[in-house]
Amino acid sequence: MRRHCAPCERSERPCSAGADGPAVDLQEAILTTRAIRRFTDAPVTDDELLTCLRAAVQAPSGGNIQPWQFLVVTEVGTRRAVAELYRRAYERYERALLAALPPFRSADDEAAFTRTVRASRHLAEHLAEVPALVLFLMPDISMTLHDDDGPLDVGTPYASVYPAVQNFMLAARGLGLGTTLTTVYRVHHDELRALCGIPDRFQVVALVPVGRPRSRFGVARRRPVESLTHWDRFGARR
Repeated sequence: MRRHCAPCERSERPCSAGADGPAVDLQEAILTTRAIRRFTDAPVTDDELLTCLRAAVQAPSGGNIQPWQFLVVTEVGTRRAVAELYRRAYERYERALLAALPPFRSADDEAAFTRTVRASRHLAEHLAEVPALVLFLMPDISMTLHDDDGPLDVGTPYASVYPAVQNFMLAARGLGLGTTLTTVYRVHHDELRALCGIPDRFQVVALVPVGRPRSRFGVARRRPVESLTHWDRFGARR
């Protein structure tokens, strides 16, 4: 019997539960891979993590350079140390964020922001309880080439790593696992590298907690795509 998670926010059709039933449809997985910041204490297996990492390495990268390395943290002591560093970083970040907020455009926007802050704070306070933390690493490299006319700016190497992060998160969604992409730890980036034995030549470009979600999968609140899309020339709408 197929099992489902709770209905998506904007759809009467329930989203499938991944590991508890048949594979999730790709479009459904993309639309319902929202940030999960509350997790149960149920374990995540090495095989599940490797399945997600195999999806990650199939992501596109500039010139097929595949610049990624992955550090999976499951050992309790290390997890707690990373979580403590993350908590300190988040406390600084939240204070600065709240102090810099512009006025909200609507009560709905304010309510959505408040929910996000509450969930983010929960993650910061409970990160040590998440069964697996996956760090995505990238070597300090530049993709800029030069010719007789000067530098050829073809973009940042970060663009060759974040698709791997998204592939990982989509694969996790297909298994019924929750994830979120966070970079708040970068407030104490050097400490994190020292804590995990990461050489200085690597940047930690994302931290992804992985676990069984307490909250439901669903379609996140976003602006209508029609208001963001231009056709042929900027400003031309359909």
